[in-house]
Amino acid sequence: MHTQVGIIGAGPAGLFLAHLLYREGIDCVVLEARSRAYVEDRVRAGVLEQGTVDLMHELGLDERLRRECMVDHAIDMRFSGKLIHIDLPGLTAGKVVTIYGQQEVVKDLIAARIADGGRIEFEAEVTGFADLDGAKPAIRYCKDGAEHTLTCDIIAGCDGFHGVARTAIPDGVLTAYDHVFPFGWLGVLAEAPPIREMTYANHDRGFALCSRRSPKISRHYVQVAPDEDAANWSDDRFWNELHVRMNDADKSEINEGKILQKGVTPVRAFVAAPMRYGKLFLAGDAAHIVPPTGAKGLNLAAADVRVLARALMAYFRTGATERLDRYSDTCLRRVWKVVRYSWHMTSLLHRFPAHSAFERNIQIGELDYLLGSRAAQQTIAENYVGLPLEDD
Repeated sequence: MHTQVGIIGAGPAGLFLAHLLYREGIDCVVLEARSRAYVEDRVRAGVLEQGTVDLMHELGLDERLRRECMVDHAIDMRFSGKLIHIDLPGLTAGKVVTIYGQQEVVKDLIAARIADGGRIEFEAEVTGFADLDGAKPAIRYCKDGAEHTLTCDIIAGCDGFHGVARTAIPDGVLTAYDHVFPFGWLGVLAEAPPIREMTYANHDRGFALCSRRSPKISRHYVQVAPDEDAANWSDDRFWNELHVRMNDADKSEINEGKILQKGVTPVRAFVAAPMRYGKLFLAGDAAHIVPPTGAKGLNLAAADVRVLARALMAYFRTGATERLDRYSDTCLRRVWKVVRYSWHMTSLLHRFPAHSAFERNIQIGELDYLLGSRAAQQTIAENYVGLPLEDD
């Protein structure tokens, strides 16, 4: 079997790329190691920048999003009994963010891909590659117990941090920039109406976040040790700790409800550069991971594939390689700015085990400055709603 672009991974990066290419008449096949049900049920982020929402509209895939989403006009930060209220449209000339779960985005993209007659091979495990830096790259994969080979003109590795695409690049080609933070997030998905605003807290006992997924579903987090076992946290223990860290002592603000999912997520930053080897191009989490504090993972993946799609359009129309040649540099400029922002938010809002009393007071001083500075709040707001796309 042959296609113009072989896409590995049916997450946001791979699916957005498939739709962008389909619109331009470029043939592609998506290979996904997991089942459709598994991919559609994975609970991930849910904060969409305006650029991501615009992309769904541009592709004609935003009908359910418009009907079911929530729009956030502000974020709050709590510390030492104080509240920082960041007015997003007031600080960014009217920009907002949209709340719509990543799994819902994926469901919409998969349904539309299948309706278009586009190929997605679920439960197709990639087992190897050939000629990645040559004229006829190929992907070997196993499906239904049989071995298959997909030859391509271009391969897009969109299979996440633990995927096979990045690890197929020979040693010495990539430089990996990696930082693992000394804590994790214990997160729950709860059947309970969310609080009024997306709210972060820096408490003496650690970070907390009250996030929103829908008018009836909340996503909450508390900072824990990186090796914490979620089984050690009963539902009551989690709710009690969240109330404390959010300064909701009388339990009148945060709605408790049935916990549908509970787990610990490590907090790390990772960038692999360059995001290309021969005919293999990395996009999304296959190339970079950002701390979840900035809510940027899905949005950064969407930005990557917009750049890649434009480069592939030029390549298949005219044979021009200039955009492909600068794909990595173009994406990495945005990636490092987003990593910087996510790092800043993580450093601002978490308790670090190794911090001295001096460093803790510096952190509180920075939050106090943010409380009274419109310029500082504008910096947070501009990054939160999404930076302009890089000129490619």
